[in-house]
Amino acid sequence: MMKNWWKILTVLLLIFTVVAGVLSEVPRLAILNETIRNLYFHVPMWFGMILILLISVIYSIKYLRNPTIKNDVIAYEAAKVGILFGVLGIVTGMEWAKFTWGEYWSNDPKQNASAIGLLIYFAYVVLRSSFAEQQQRARISAVYNIFAFAALIPLLFILPRLTDSLHPGNGGNPGFNTYDLDSRLRMVFYPAVLGWTMLGIWIVNVRSRFELLRQRLYETV
Repeated sequence: MMKNWWKILTVLLLIFTVVAGVLSEVPRLAILNETIRNLYFHVPMWFGMILILLISVIYSIKYLRNPTIKNDVIAYEAAKVGILFGVLGIVTGMEWAKFTWGEYWSNDPKQNASAIGLLIYFAYVVLRSSFAEQQQRARISAVYNIFAFAALIPLLFILPRLTDSLHPGNGGNPGFNTYDLDSRLRMVFYPAVLGWTMLGIWIVNVRSRFELLRQRLYETV
């Protein structure tokens, strides 16, 4: 029971996020109105994605220093979960954009940069499938993973700030934290970030253990 405390906490945080995210009172802001509730889902997906992809990079570096199957598996599974969170982040962002900007995809620099970043990671998955030999696949994909993360950060956080953008916090637009992330939003937003991120780590943990078990069973056959 003591070992699973963080899993219980994850479930409780997500239940609170969903219930409070739907039922709690939110500030009435021009244009955003009730769509501000998407703050509890869209933004945490990106926070979770960055942290989980960082975990993936750390294990890729660990693999290059200590080439074990465990390091390779965790790096790969974390990358796939990070991609999932990124896709969910784009989908929830598109839904938000429809209500606030008038269309799902407006070729905003933030949207385009996010899509490019995800394509880079989709290429990582394709790259792994192109090698049959395990050590070669793990080594080359580990190097690619490091460069992919290094490219993702400026794509998401630097380039959109250098040009005109509709997205909050980019292109001269103030971010939510500057003018309207009040105590009511914070009370749900911070648990949401923690809950969704911990869910991603939980998924990585389960998938990694399953894949390691599958490989051990394969070796014994």
